[in-house]
Amino acid sequence: MKEANKISATCSELVPGEGFSVGNDLVFIPDFKLSFNDPFKAKVYTKNEITYCEQFYNSLLHYASTWAAKEAVYKAMKQIDPTPLGPKAIEILRKKIGGQPYVNLKKESNSLKISLTISHDGDYAWAIAFILPNTSGL
Repeated sequence: MKEANKISATCSELVPGEGFSVGNDLVFIPDFKLSFNDPFKAKVYTKNEITYCEQFYNSLLHYASTWAAKEAVYKAMKQIDPTPLGPKAIEILRKKIGGQPYVNLKKESNSLKISLTISHDGDYAWAIAFILPNTSGL
């Protein structure tokens, strides 16, 4: 019975509280490829994102991964603030090729800490974002 209480307490700690949110997105790359074109690219991706994705032989994979990341951040943000947020308002950046992704929000976000991870395998790209208040004041 002690173990059940410990598990229950641990699960309670993981339940999102006020201001904490999580979002994820899964992209099936063959379907993404069907809708990917220049107007979509211009509407959705920032100049920095396009520059990053175009560095790769299989740039479509990186566009799909970046799209999944934008969607994951969008879903997590909507739990905190229902204000509309367009795709270019969420910029996915990396300090180096293949480096850890980070998020640049085109709105007041100093009070948020965003953790993001992106993965891809075969026909799928996946991303998950965790957002919580930045209590350190940084």
